[in-house]
Amino acid sequence: MSENEKAAAPAMDAETLDFIRGVFTIVRAGEAERLAALVARGLPVNFRNEKGDSLIMLASYHGHLDTARVLLEAGADPNVPNDQGQTPLAGVAYKGYLEIAELLLAHGANIEGASPDGKTPLMMAAMFNRTDILNLLIERGAIVDAVDSRGMTAISLAQTMGAKDTAALLTARNP
Repeated sequence: MSENEKAAAPAMDAETLDFIRGVFTIVRAGEAERLAALVARGLPVNFRNEKGDSLIMLASYHGHLDTARVLLEAGADPNVPNDQGQTPLAGVAYKGYLEIAELLLAHGANIEGASPDGKTPLMMAAMFNRTDILNLLIERGAIVDAVDSRGMTAISLAQTMGAKDTAALLTARNP
């Protein structure tokens, strides 16, 4: 948002801000039923907080499968990056939430959605030794030999990070 857009945007009253903060708290806590009730009453599902984290980013990153499902089924965009350029799929690859990775992919998450430094979800899974997610991403067609902005591949990143299991899996695929 440009400075002119920020200046033109109306200020929110305290009650509205409290409500929005409460929604983010519900999502971080994984309160899927409470969230579903709000969504049923028309809550927009693509809210973002001051760090650019969307509701689906927070639900995914905190490992709340049912909360993520509520959001995605209501139309949340699984590809919206936060202000650091991280996507929900990259977040779950880092954290190791296989079921949420499957859910995000089923709802159109970009398997190659790279952060500004070029790291893909596959690279994140490799770096943090997330073998199940690494295998899922490979099965779904992730590019194994993609390079980040420093010219590093998933294999070299896994080796650098000491992620022995994912490094071995990737090396066995590309001897």
